Amino acid sequence: MKLKNTLGLAIGTLIAATSFGALAQGQGAVEGQLFYKKQFNDSVKHIEDGYNPGASIGYFITDDVSVNLNYDTTNHTRSNDGTGNQKIKGDTGSVTAQYHFGQAGVDSLRPYVEGGFGHQSRTNVKADGHSGRDQSTLAIAGAGVKYYFTNNLFARAGVESDYNLDNGKWDYSALVGLGVNFGGNAGAVAPAPTPAPAPEPVPEPEAPVAQVVRVELDVKFDFDKSVVKPNSYGDVKNLADFMAQYPATNVEVAGHTDSIGPDAYNQKLSQRRADAVKQVLVKDGVQPSRITAVGYGESRPVADNATEAGRAVNRRVEASVEAQAQ
Repeated sequence: MKLKNTLGLAIGTLIAATSFGALAQGQGAVEGQLFYKKQFNDSVKHIEDGYNPGASIGYFITDDVSVNLNYDTTNHTRSNDGTGNQKIKGDTGSVTAQYHFGQAGVDSLRPYVEGGFGHQSRTNVKADGHSGRDQSTLAIAGAGVKYYFTNNLFARAGVESDYNLDNGKWDYSALVGLGVNFGGNAGAVAPAPTPAPAPEPVPEPEAPVAQVVRVELDVKFDFDKSVVKPNSYGDVKNLADFMAQYPATNVEVAGHTDSIGPDAYNQKLSQRRADAVKQVLVKDGVQPSRITAVGYGESRPVADNATEAGRAVNRRVEASVEAQAQ
């Protein structure tokens, strides 16, 4: 019965993930997950390894860091080595933080590392010089990877190590899970406004002369954010239409930041901004091979970083494409 209930919850999660049109990722997103793990028990003697179903819910405090509440139940069988063959029931609750690498997207992998603390309780423990309920405080560390079937539906595989602070011993587990995230401020797609018509070639009065036509892009970002705002979708769509009209063109989208924060962080932030504009161009029909996304950090300001107005101008992604009109 438990297995059927778990399978039903997993199928329900999958249906919900494909039903919500406003699902999103990034800072502010909520992530729900069902998982199943193989528990290797070493911290308490005479308990066999077991399989623990569980669930977790997390909140992304930044685009890369989430805080998670986790719960799983255990149903172990004591080994037949003189202590009897008894059912061991209990549960574990924990709070962990996960740091994710890369960006989520269709058919993408996103590795993570995690750490935190938990509390474990088991009944019917008659070993190690005591009997009855066994309660332990755990320090938790782990790593794994998430594979995204869509922008919001993912599968997870990972490993965890639990250090028992009460007896100084380790337990280990391997787990798989299925999850969905929603409600963040990244990945939301608003209908783009109707683009302006592409410029028409203007021939000279006496003979047709090829003219150079150009389109430029300047997308502004909020402080410490890498989300393309809806009021910029029309400008990005204009660039995508221009490149569709001139299929021999390629483009570099250049990400920039203001001078607030460490150089290394700003370099990573500028790359995320360039990648975000590239993803919108791809959604608008431009082949990824025609787009190069480059982050330049804070190295190329176009305004004074000593003022807020100047810093707002420097938080940008720029692009420029020109072609010979036919």
